[in-house]
Formats: sequence, structure tokens, C-alpha cells
Amino acid sequence: MKLNRVADETFARYGFLLEGYDLSEILSVLRKDTAMPKDGIVYVPSDAKLESLGVSVQIGNIAFGGMPIQVGYTAGSNDTLNCLEYHRGSEICIAADDVILLLAPIQKVRSRHIDTSNVDAFLMPAETAVLLYETTLHYAPCNAIGGDGYRVAVALPYGTNMDKPVFELGTDEDKILRLKNKWLLAHPDSPEAKQGAYVGLSGDNIKVLPGLFDANKVIASQHS
Repeated sequence: MKLNRVADETFARYGFLLEGYDLSEILSVLRKDTAMPKDGIVYVPSDAKLESLGVSVQIGNIAFGGMPIQVGYTAGSNDTLNCLEYHRGSEICIAADDVILLLAPIQKVRSRHIDTSNVDAFLMPAETAVLLYETTLHYAPCNAIGGDGYRVAVALPYGTNMDKPVFELGTDEDKILRLKNKWLLAHPDSPEAKQGAYVGLSGDNIKVLPGLFDANKVIASQHS
């Protein structure tokens, strides 16, 4: 498997680097006030401290065009794909640590299934921000090779990942709605599948471990 960079042209199908924002405040909060579990991950959809920052207001007004947003975070240690999800609306990620994003194009989904051979890996360096398109399948970041965890701020349309609405199933897509504005495809070996998530991934449950990437294409962690 090749390890790409989010600055590469190949990332253009999935999103783009978000530039022109002063990320210092949000990085400071992530590093000082965000716990980073060493075993597993946490995800907080909405964090009042992050949302009160000036840069978060800017992101809502500019990057989301004035739409109401929420800013939360994911943190911890992860090395496995497990699932792919998508939302109605873009997602912005701001990394305080090097991470690897495992991404796939929604256009490869057939009958609510996708093979993990369609997944691409991208190194997202610390202190960078990316916008992921609505059509980008993604899930929890993975540790960079040589890294022991991560902290990433996540901005999404307001209400995303909150309680699932109650409704009668009408289409195949309805079967994979896991939470509000969160459609999820799980690998059969994932914890999410064991918890009742729709099994829609086939192929290897990718693990980001030494040896996964071509030896001449592995990019070492650049930040402590």
C-alpha cells in the first residue's frame, strides 16, 4: 500500500488543505486540555471550549459559508480501519499530531458495500487542517508510523453524530444510518459490527502498522 500526503495531487479527489487560518489557539486547546487515551479512542461531537475560539467562528462563517456547525475532537490511539462513514456536508479536521487518514470515494460503493482495496492512505502532518468532501468515506484517524496517539479537532454541520432520528425505513440507505447525519459501513471484524452496525466492508480490515506501506514510500513522523 502506498502512503500519500494530503499535499499530494492524489488528495484532490477527497478534499483539500485548508489554509489561511491561524490554528494556534485550537492546537493549544487540543494539546493542553484534551486527554489522549493510550488504549482506544474518544470522540466528542461538540466541545464548548473549542467552539468558543475565534478560529472556530471563522471556520463556520467562511469554510461552511455561515452554516451552523459544531466543533469537537477525536483523540486516542488507533491502528485499524474498522468502518467507513459519510455525512451530508463537508468535514474539517485539524491535527495536533501526525495522523494517517484512510479514505475511499463514495462512488465505489455498490448496494451499500465497498471493498477495502479502494481505500487510500494519507499522512496528515501535525498543525495542518484539511476539508474532506461530502463524497469522501472516512472514519477515525490512525496513528502515524512511529506515533503513539493523536488529537484531532473535527468541525461538522451542527447535529452530526448526535442521536439517530426515529423513522420508518424506506430505502436501502436508511439501513446504514447509524446516528444523525452519519451513514456507516462496518467491517465484519469490527467492534461496531458486533454492536449491530451494518456490515458493508469486505476485504482486509486494514491495520496501519510497520510493514503496511511500501518501504521506499513510508513517511516518518515529523513532529513530537
